[in-house]
Amino acid sequence: MEQFKGQPRLPKFAVPKRYDLRLKPDLSACKFAGSVAVDLDIVADTNFIVLNAADLSLVTGSVSFANRGFSKVLEPSKIDLVEADEILVLEFAETLPIGIGVLHIGFEGPLNDKMKGFYRSTYEHNGEKKNMAVTQFEPADARRCFPCWDEPACKATFKITLDVPSELVALSNMPIVEEKVDGHLKTVSYQESPLMSTYLVAVVVGLFDYVEDCTSDGVKVRVYCQVGKANQGKFALTVALGTLEFYKEYFSVPYALPKLDMVAIPDFSGAMENYGLVTYHEIALLYDDQHSAAANKQRVATVIAHELAHQWFGNLVTMEWWTHLWLNEGFATWISYLATDSLFPEWKIWTQFVDESTGGLRLDGLAESHPIEVEVNHAGEIDEIFDAISYSKGASVIRMLQSYLGAEPFQRSLASYIKKYAYSNAKTEDLWAALEEESGEPVNKLMNSWTKQKGYPVVSVKFKDQKLVFEQSQFLSSGSHEDEQWIVPITLCCGSYDVCKNFLLQTMSETLDIKEFLSDRSGSASAWMKLNVDQAGFYRVKYDEDLAGRLRCAIERKYLSATDRFGILDDSFALCMARQQPLTSLLTLMVVYREELEYTVLSNLISISYKVARIVADAAPELLDDINRFFISLFQYSAEKLGWEPKQGESHLDAMLRGEILTALAVFGDDLTLNEASRRFHAFLDDRNTSLLPPDIRKAAYKGVMQRVSTSNRLDYESLLRVYRETDSQEKTRILGSLASCSDPNIILEVLNFLVSSEVRSQDAVFGLAVSIEGRETAWTWLKDKWEYMSKTWGAGFLMTRFISAIVSPFASFEKAKEIEEFFASRSKQSIARTLKQSIERVHINANWVQSIQNEEHLANAVKEVAYRKY
Repeated sequence: MEQFKGQPRLPKFAVPKRYDLRLKPDLSACKFAGSVAVDLDIVADTNFIVLNAADLSLVTGSVSFANRGFSKVLEPSKIDLVEADEILVLEFAETLPIGIGVLHIGFEGPLNDKMKGFYRSTYEHNGEKKNMAVTQFEPADARRCFPCWDEPACKATFKITLDVPSELVALSNMPIVEEKVDGHLKTVSYQESPLMSTYLVAVVVGLFDYVEDCTSDGVKVRVYCQVGKANQGKFALTVALGTLEFYKEYFSVPYALPKLDMVAIPDFSGAMENYGLVTYHEIALLYDDQHSAAANKQRVATVIAHELAHQWFGNLVTMEWWTHLWLNEGFATWISYLATDSLFPEWKIWTQFVDESTGGLRLDGLAESHPIEVEVNHAGEIDEIFDAISYSKGASVIRMLQSYLGAEPFQRSLASYIKKYAYSNAKTEDLWAALEEESGEPVNKLMNSWTKQKGYPVVSVKFKDQKLVFEQSQFLSSGSHEDEQWIVPITLCCGSYDVCKNFLLQTMSETLDIKEFLSDRSGSASAWMKLNVDQAGFYRVKYDEDLAGRLRCAIERKYLSATDRFGILDDSFALCMARQQPLTSLLTLMVVYREELEYTVLSNLISISYKVARIVADAAPELLDDINRFFISLFQYSAEKLGWEPKQGESHLDAMLRGEILTALAVFGDDLTLNEASRRFHAFLDDRNTSLLPPDIRKAAYKGVMQRVSTSNRLDYESLLRVYRETDSQEKTRILGSLASCSDPNIILEVLNFLVSSEVRSQDAVFGLAVSIEGRETAWTWLKDKWEYMSKTWGAGFLMTRFISAIVSPFASFEKAKEIEEFFASRSKQSIARTLKQSIERVHINANWVQSIQNEEHLANAVKEVAYRKY
């Protein structure tokens, strides 16, 4: 048996073809019983069967194997459940006959509270607390529900039967074929599924209402939610119907199952694309006209578009192994923008895509990043690659490739790829081959530099003798240099979007003669030049001083698109953090955005302002008042344009922007904003339906009142907690996101303890981790005190990694980095190792940045100049 231990993959001598699975959850005792009969193809001589199982106990005498052609039933001579490897090894006294046989196993397990495997979620019905049973199997937790070949390439069909309390709704991937009621219990049988991977099997048992409709080709679509909330599912239903129609056209392949259910689960992290039964955290599926903000509406649409994309790209065609996870997630992220844009063109969602790219660029600017394709050798390593590299960088390089190849050849290639690999598995190279065949371009060669090595380039450009000189080098936020090289699709505009040039930068440097560019219509040699037009490429650009000055003028004169304005600002901030540009040059650039009104650009300007204020607080605290004053004046123009009151017929984007602008003014301490936030908040306490505090500005009001809360002035904090206790999930997450912005460390400590109390659902705790700079040290001490408790409660998974990165990353001193390393030296586990290294690297980056700012000459004068300038 030893030969099977410590292996990354299961042996290949037995291939599962079909599972007949029966489960009986006991919702009051929080456990379940089950049995599985697996049709197995024994393809090589062996007297072992090795499969995955975790946290299960086998029913004594229930394990047997019988070959189809033999009447003899074989029982294993030895059974070993190897906890460390999550495998079940069955040894038989004789060699198993080649061909199809059936493996029978009876088992039991706990309905755990860790949001993975087969678990319980709690909800209230008529004031009574109840449990529901839910599955979450991705990446490798089907093995916690039933013994199985828990690898994406081991596709099989599934025939599922559930024994459940007769009053409950029981859902699985396929439609119900039979339901037999016997007193308090009923047996529900489902149609057999098509071929699919174990991580996509799903079961949900609980009390639900639903809304339903049909697509044009008869697929029944339902949105299930808690009893009494059916109305909140209507928006999701509309989005799902439109999205299914869009993908059917785009992929030239209809949705493959007879029905699609989408279910809102109270205890759930994000959303999961189980075939035909997609599960969501409530805030990612439900939309309430009274209490949801415009940002919630947009999130519901993009999350649904992402999960439904997986029904084709992921479920129908599945990655061969987790190394290719990015194919699933990057692709679904990219195409979710395409689908959302087709349904809601007025949202300008492609402009917002630059936010997605920035998420990828920020993480991939770390030395402790990882390639898009990352070798996975153990199930424990998979969780950590569900990150901004797989999702955001993955989506960005797909967009870069699509923009290079052209939209139509790209779409045709995808349709043929989906048809070719339907019901089977594919690797990254298979997609490149399909794209190469259609386009005639060397896609494999071009893309390998983006998927197989980590990081990305910064392309430096300078203007000399009517020539542009380009150089590429790896961009690292630490400021250090590596010699990696990419094939970079360069796009360039000169003085006008009509004057464009595209080429591939394949060497470390290249010179481009642009005499023909400098014709009269592009405004001669003093014209602005913008690289990476519309931010279609996954790289940063560093301009020489002359070109940077021209771009500042172009922004001021409103010549540039929103995505390009965003890109120039974002690159400048990143270069400043990497100490390749002084802070004074970033501040000079920020000034030209004072009349910006585009949501995506202003939103990024705000988040950069927060980061600059934090680093100045560490580097030059004496300048903090001036820098805050500068930011208040920077946002005054747009705040006055938008005001506190929603305007009749205003755009979705203005509604989203209002909340962000007012929140920024509150956080930077603008007294007028703080007074108005307080006035409206108190009106809201008196009347929850007041028109003075619509959902889009509630977070601004909550953060505003928290700015003035302290140990001796805690009334508004208590009031916010009261609203939290009396309200629904969307309001709860808004409040959690505001509580820790207070500057009193004692209150911060109360907030952190509240986050891990029974009043906050585990997955929502992460919303409360945006701790003010004054609360940093308190949060770190708290994390150390709570570490053992959290490890025991949550084990591995996203909660642990989110807590580490949120609490560790904001520090900015080498001493603190050392202290953090020492604390974790004896506590690091495989499942948090990558996050920990990345967080400590961020502390080093911040510490170096602080030193560089302290050495900057004329900084104080520059800050005062921008802070007191009259516009």
